[in-house]
Amino acid sequence: MDGIVTLALLAILAAFCVRWTALKLRLPAPLASSVAIVFVLVVLALWGDALN
Repeated sequence: MDGIVTLALLAILAAFCVRWTALKLRLPAPLASSVAIVFVLVVLALWGDALN
């Protein structure tokens, strides 16, 4: 259960960082939900690869 909470908090942090960086560089900022979904998918894929 702790891993799920940690993953959710990291996804929120990653979404904030990506959106903040995009705004500072004056680029179009992606939706926070799309950043969070991609982050979770990448982390789960890397974790699944590490299990092998």
